[in-house]
Amino acid sequence: MKKTVLTFALALCLGSLSYAQIQTPQASPAASVGQSVGLAKVSVTYSRPALKGRKMFGDQIPYGKVWRTGANMATKLTLSEEVLISGQKVPAGSYAIFTIPNASEWTVILSKNANTFGSFEYKPSDDLLRFTVKPVKLKTPSEYFTVEFTDFTPTRTNLVMRWENVEVSFPIEHNPDEKIMAQIKEELAKPDVKPGTYFAAADYYYETNRDLKQAMAWANKVVDNDKKYWTYYLRGKIAAKMGDCQTAKADATTGLELAKQAGDDAYIKNHQKLLAQCK
Repeated sequence: MKKTVLTFALALCLGSLSYAQIQTPQASPAASVGQSVGLAKVSVTYSRPALKGRKMFGDQIPYGKVWRTGANMATKLTLSEEVLISGQKVPAGSYAIFTIPNASEWTVILSKNANTFGSFEYKPSDDLLRFTVKPVKLKTPSEYFTVEFTDFTPTRTNLVMRWENVEVSFPIEHNPDEKIMAQIKEELAKPDVKPGTYFAAADYYYETNRDLKQAMAWANKVVDNDKKYWTYYLRGKIAAKMGDCQTAKADATTGLELAKQAGDDAYIKNHQKLLAQCK
């Protein structure tokens, strides 16, 4: 009986040892990067393989064949809103990014099957979008495959992928104007409009060069309810753009004094610029 128990215990130990794992750093560690574009949130999750002295494009990664664009699971692009990618509409959702590298041109593929391991499960029938990009030769090689966002504006960015001595990129755009205008209309129709709502509406009209008289009317409501150096600056800059330097100078003078009392260097400079502009 004892022999049987010992044999069973030994078997358990050996079984557990056979499944034990030693944790070491991943050869292609997981990474993620995100960026707000307009009102959309754009994120990429991917794995980062290393060169390790190997030649990649045209060798380890053959030209003319679908590549997973990274390692392990296919690189995943997630969009919170419909955006334009390379000028084409792409609905909100998650997509796998596959590529077909070539020496002078790459094909970028967005696949509706976002959860695939490598390119083994890739099917052309899952394609949502295909477009081509021109590769750029890097002066300094990139040891690890890298994805990042560059060239930001409030409504546009470039998604850049680089590895070895090659970089490719494509634009992602989200113009939220229609949605923002709808929000302004909806919020201003409410019976209990807050000063912050008037502030945001006036500032958006100022930034987008819309009806400045309407923006000034909203800015007046803001200042009437909340006399702060930033509210004076809002009304002052709208007045200056309208050519009403009398109002702009008065608001800048008042706002400058309040900003100095608060020790807000940024707004001190803002009001000083308004005063200089109206001279």
